[in-house]
Amino acid sequence: MPVILTAAGRPHWELAWSIRMANFPPVIRFAYPDQTSVVSVTGGDCALDCAHCGGHYLRGMLAPSQALARATGPDRPSSWLVSGGCDRRGQVPLAGHSDLLQQLGRTARLILHVGLVDGEGAAEEVGRHATVVALDMVGDRQTAREVMGLDVDLDDYLQSYRRLARHTRVIPHLCLGLHGGELRGERAVLEALRGEDPEEVVFLVFSPTPGTTYQDRTPPPIVEVIDLLAWSRQQFPATPLTLGCMRPRGAYRAQLDDMAVRIGINGVAVPTPAAERAAADCGLTVVRGEECCVLR
Repeated sequence: MPVILTAAGRPHWELAWSIRMANFPPVIRFAYPDQTSVVSVTGGDCALDCAHCGGHYLRGMLAPSQALARATGPDRPSSWLVSGGCDRRGQVPLAGHSDLLQQLGRTARLILHVGLVDGEGAAEEVGRHATVVALDMVGDRQTAREVMGLDVDLDDYLQSYRRLARHTRVIPHLCLGLHGGELRGERAVLEALRGEDPEEVVFLVFSPTPGTTYQDRTPPPIVEVIDLLAWSRQQFPATPLTLGCMRPRGAYRAQLDDMAVRIGINGVAVPTPAAERAAADCGLTVVRGEECCVLR
């Protein structure tokens, strides 16, 4: 049994590890997504100007013309993550880019980041192209309003999840502390997802980003994040749980990675050396992936 760091008074952390080892082999997956290229169908534009992003992350993505050029070149990736800014309804406008999706899909697998999906037809269209869908979930109406300016609630996200799941694989993504570093609604999302039997859940952690409304906020306390991950392990004993690539850097990231491995996470995207050491301490065999963590 590995030593759980700073676990005094938190026996559920040790319980989480025991549940993980009772339901999974002693293997952990580390994803280094060098073979996944990221494309924005809207360039750097987003109608929402979200408090945590402000379009910052879109500007680092390839434009469609750049992606098409790379798709036929010598450095063609083995998968594409196709995303983009949202419209005022919280939807990524992929419907107007079916030709792009079709052309990229001929060269590699497609991960589609879709936002909300309004209607069965839209979900069916996504399913025609997607290898897998990454769907962000928000469980608190006030968070949706403050962060994204959307008047939606958890039921809207669940409806999108169910529509998409009828046509393709869907991996729910949950950003812990999205409300400016405050945990609000995350447990509600997870409780609702228990009834949906997801094949995997990916956790992200709020990171203050320069130039955004939330640039001066702080990430959620690590102990609160680990508490929620340990609780999630108990709620989803046989479901793979993954720590995604969007999380704070520096000492926070190293400590988070270490503790997440030790309480029973199944995978880490772009792991720190601390995650590697923790895996060794826990007797876990590392399986390395070179694409986005939702691909196998």
